Amino acid sequence: MKRSLSGIFAALLVTSNAFAADLAPEPAPEMPPEVTVTESTGWYLRGDVGYGFTDLRGARYFQGSNANEVDFDSAELRDSWTVGGGVGYQINDYLRTDLTLDYLTKADFRGSTTGQCGAPLEDCTSRDVSSLTAWTLMANAYVDLGTYGAFTPYVGAGIGGSYVKWKSLRNTSCQDDGGGCDDDVIHGGRGNWRFTYALMAGASIDVTCNVKADVGYRFLHVDGGNMFGYASNGGPGRDRGFYVHEARVGARYLFGGCQQASYEPPPEIPLQPSVYK
Repeated sequence: MKRSLSGIFAALLVTSNAFAADLAPEPAPEMPPEVTVTESTGWYLRGDVGYGFTDLRGARYFQGSNANEVDFDSAELRDSWTVGGGVGYQINDYLRTDLTLDYLTKADFRGSTTGQCGAPLEDCTSRDVSSLTAWTLMANAYVDLGTYGAFTPYVGAGIGGSYVKWKSLRNTSCQDDGGGCDDDVIHGGRGNWRFTYALMAGASIDVTCNVKADVGYRFLHVDGGNMFGYASNGGPGRDRGFYVHEARVGARYLFGGCQQASYEPPPEIPLQPSVYK
């Protein structure tokens, strides 16, 4: 009898162990890692400030008669500041484009000419003083040359136009022997649109996920145009155009430029039917 009970208990123990093994839950599958989505394209706003080293290519005027156009003996345009902004679009990781409007603050002009003045006429040298300002509207394209850490070097080019406005030119003629000076002559300033192109190089620096600092150089070529009008048997005058070598710093704000972690819901775990053996 004892042997029979022992056999029954042993059989029950084996059966219960097998049943427990069948009911043990399967291990949960590993959760997939979060997927990070980076917006590498989209619109941006930009702002820039710079210092422009100007190089006037020369100036000419009519002296005494509209048939006698001569060069200024000296013509110099002082350096000036620039400030501007624009809107652009990042096409892909390597190409972007923007439309910019920049203002060249007052750049002073100093020039001189030679001729005759006084009564009786004597050899004279004149001192000519004026200044200009300019608005430049440009369509630009840039090639980003890869990202190295937080830095993205680039090169670019632009094409557009500049509205150059000259202020009135004050002409003061004095005799070379110190005999005296004529009264000042004021020539009214002129303004007009000129063809302009630009070449750029620099680097973008990641500040935050949607803000990039920009440090660069821009070469601006502005065509020649009207400078001042006729007055007292002299003029009008025109400049031959000028170059601006700009050292620039600025920033770009990218809309939707931040990394966004997309939500992946956990997969549903189907219920396993109980298996009885």
